[in-house]
Amino acid sequence: MEGGNSPSLQLQQLPLATAAVSVQPHTDSFSYKENLIGALLAIFGHLVSSIALNLQKYSHIRLAGSKDPRAYFRTKTWWSGLLLLVLGELGVFASYAFAPLSLIVPLSAVSIVASAIIGIIFIKEKWKPKEFLRRYVLSFVGCGLAVVGTYLLVTFGPNSHERMTAENITRHLVSWPFLLYMLVEIIAFCLLLYFYKERNANYIVIILLLVALLGSMTVVTVKAVAGMVLVSIQGTLQLDSPIFYIMLVCMIATAIYQATFLAQASQLYDSAQISSIGYILSTTAAISAGATFYLDFMGEDVLHICMFALGCLIAFLGVFLITRNRKKPVPFEPYISMDAMPGMQNMHDKGIAVQPDLKASFSYGALENNDSMPEIYTPATLPIVQEQHGPKGVSVPPYRVLEHSKKE
Repeated sequence: MEGGNSPSLQLQQLPLATAAVSVQPHTDSFSYKENLIGALLAIFGHLVSSIALNLQKYSHIRLAGSKDPRAYFRTKTWWSGLLLLVLGELGVFASYAFAPLSLIVPLSAVSIVASAIIGIIFIKEKWKPKEFLRRYVLSFVGCGLAVVGTYLLVTFGPNSHERMTAENITRHLVSWPFLLYMLVEIIAFCLLLYFYKERNANYIVIILLLVALLGSMTVVTVKAVAGMVLVSIQGTLQLDSPIFYIMLVCMIATAIYQATFLAQASQLYDSAQISSIGYILSTTAAISAGATFYLDFMGEDVLHICMFALGCLIAFLGVFLITRNRKKPVPFEPYISMDAMPGMQNMHDKGIAVQPDLKASFSYGALENNDSMPEIYTPATLPIVQEQHGPKGVSVPPYRVLEHSKKE
């Protein structure tokens, strides 16, 4: 009986085993397609956003000498840039619903590469042919490294995929790895905020670390919101769950505070430094958050993790080279500072600046409100000599009439 039953048992198990084997390639192919869709959406979104920002920058440059500070609102170029910017951000938002968080975040290097290329071609920065190689060799090397790093990220990115349902997100939210990560992040954020606010430690690393910690929570909530919207579109409604609105509020709040710290950093430091250091810190923090919250690297082998880390390092190096070679912007001044003219005495020694008269045009103006100026800066009083004749034509010795200042 045992010998007769074993062949039939094997025949009964054979279709099940075949079906189990056939499911795995299908799942891998499906996850790879999702990764590819998410990566292409992220690349498209960052590329379009970079073009949009350069269009708006071009509009501002063309209207730099306009009397109306809001003249760019009446240009088609600026509005086209705004529409493209919205389209690009929607593409990046949709990419989080398809691919893992750790794969989408490093792809923001595409925007830096696109800005470097557009800055040379579209904005038409002036350069001499002899200085082209010396000036832009680092930028092109950085672009090449960023492209290689992006290819490695897409090829060896994590393949963890799960439906972003309210139940799954709640389960991740109360898991002990994420709770431990949140505790460490809150302590680090409070310490950095204390040194920044109370100790006046306005170092670029401290400010951008605050931005990176907030950004890691932003991308976690963005993926949750985008994933729940996608699941709702596919037929399973998730928008009636309270966790959706909790994630939506956290996404908006962290994005606002993140933009606030970025604005403060842009007032103190160069945009090239903010781009390179901010990209490295924000990407590292976001990948750590994705690995603890969504378990992006769960089940991945060591080779894929090492190649993914190598792709991140190459992308970091490429972004650093691109931003290091970027020319610092020269602030636009509609007049020439008097102390910068050769042969002129410095008129700013005591903090009194010579301002132009900007009411009509960009021309040299005069000092206004002389009443509040010190006596040493009042106009010089020159003696006026006049002759007085007597009634009979006898000349009288001249007398002096002095014009006195307002103080006298």
